[in-house]
Amino acid sequence: MQYIEPGLKDVFLARKNIEGLVWRTPLVHSPWLSEQTGSNVYLKLESLQNTGSFKMRGASNKISVLTSQEKGRGVIAVSSGNHGRAVSFIANKMGIKALICVSKAVPQNKVDAIRELGAEIIITGNSYDEATEDALVIQRERGLTMVHPFDDFHIIAGQGTLGLELIEDLPEIDMVLVPLSGGGLLSGVVMALKSIKPSVYAVGITMDQGAALHESLKAGQIIAVEEKPTLADALAGGLGDNNTYTFRMVQKYVDETVLVTEDEIAEAMLFALDKHNLVVEGGGAVGIAALKHNRSAGTGRNIAVIISGGNLDLGILERVLRNRQPERL
Repeated sequence: MQYIEPGLKDVFLARKNIEGLVWRTPLVHSPWLSEQTGSNVYLKLESLQNTGSFKMRGASNKISVLTSQEKGRGVIAVSSGNHGRAVSFIANKMGIKALICVSKAVPQNKVDAIRELGAEIIITGNSYDEATEDALVIQRERGLTMVHPFDDFHIIAGQGTLGLELIEDLPEIDMVLVPLSGGGLLSGVVMALKSIKPSVYAVGITMDQGAALHESLKAGQIIAVEEKPTLADALAGGLGDNNTYTFRMVQKYVDETVLVTEDEIAEAMLFALDKHNLVVEGGGAVGIAALKHNRSAGTGRNIAVIISGGNLDLGILERVLRNRQPERL
């Protein structure tokens, strides 16, 4: 089958599809990060998105284009939390049955949120990849449609709508920092931005433990990595054996990917809370961490940092607060 990746036209179509389901999130100036970097730094607050993360964009677009027969049979998704919550919300709103598979590593607050939205939830496996294996068996047995969390044409196009909002709200943008997991958000946002303004410098950021796409890019091919406990649980998981879009698109559009440590993620979460009164989960805070610790080789006068999610377990927040190091903020 011929490879055709999503483009800017598909992002505009996605924006029409998700209208009424997805909120336009604010872009706020950060005087503290701006002073530290000598640039104009803005935070794109997907942590305030409907269901608490950017995942609503791609999931809404994907489910909206399913056939009536596919909707009637129901959908299935594998998730580290946020994607499952988004799929559950949309399925509930459209009267579609949803089954969400999560691993035992997913925080309880995310499991509870999925269940409260009416989806059937199966907790299986010790990692995202193990949960995925079980989900594929269930999909075949029940005839469900898989709503992939990142490597899907319509998912990527949906995430690209965030890029449209950025270029509309900050036309002078010349650098963007995007959390990196499977690459759906990074691919969609940067494709949309660079289709309009090719000079934008794009950075993907992830944790330094179990960074599957980062390590695969270094290797020049998709490789498996061990999933490890991390504050950035939303970024955990591998790329799978049949990755079609995100590896290629990140290679094509992204200027660099960088790593941040667990201590730096915790510091960034506290910074968001102390300075901006924002509750940000670890995966959503990696862009702040990268900027505060000058991880990127790129520079820009007008920088946007995507805060991808705010679904933070209170137990994790308590632990971060207990271990805080105020002198580093």
